[in-house]
Amino acid sequence: MSEKVDILAIGAHPDDVELSAAGTILKEINNGKKVAIVDLTEGELGSRGSIQTRYEEAKNAAKILKISARHNIKIPDGFFLHDKVSLLKLVEQIRRFQPEIVLANATSDRHPDHAKGAKFISDACFLSGLLKIETDWEGQPQTHWRPKVIYNYIQDRYIKPDFAVDVTPYVDKKFESIFAYKTQFFNPDNEGPATPISGEDFIDFLKGRMAEFGRQIGAKYAEGFTVERIPAVHSIFDLY
Repeated sequence: MSEKVDILAIGAHPDDVELSAAGTILKEINNGKKVAIVDLTEGELGSRGSIQTRYEEAKNAAKILKISARHNIKIPDGFFLHDKVSLLKLVEQIRRFQPEIVLANATSDRHPDHAKGAKFISDACFLSGLLKIETDWEGQPQTHWRPKVIYNYIQDRYIKPDFAVDVTPYVDKKFESIFAYKTQFFNPDNEGPATPISGEDFIDFLKGRMAEFGRQIGAKYAEGFTVERIPAVHSIFDLY
């Protein structure tokens, strides 16, 4: 049975994708597209929660988003290396899912893993297309595959987007997927150390950022992305 998807969303940590691209994912799934998520690390250095709670939270978020699959390649949080062993773990997943589009971490951000992740994901996408790199998944040899495009979502640090997606109808469901991470984000019933993302003000910030991007395209809420290369359109009327 083919595991091919239209979009593979990749994040350095479980919850990266939900925070910055869940609205876009929900919209494309509603449009009939298939989406999978790959998490690079288990988020084990997070100040709140544990590896076990992160896996449970990521599973619940995946159900809310109705994605086709989710996989964690378990490279070290905070210390992952840009090396052959780690890159091949992601190459296996790119070839497994054969996406047309990859959504990746921000190219610059407060957390160093995010920019590292952006470069790591970009390089893995390139390597995945090389015929002479041999990989297998579940005992079966894989075919080389290179996604058509990589779009980098925007995270904590402001980056001017190259384009934005109107996600207004999907905002409530997006935040439902975010709040699936009960140990990480605002929850008055949870105890734990205060972090830059655990307060109610962080949720206000996320909504404000989406409103800012939305205003720029004439929508109430939007998610912004940057591109690695100039995107092509068939007609200037494809832009609005």
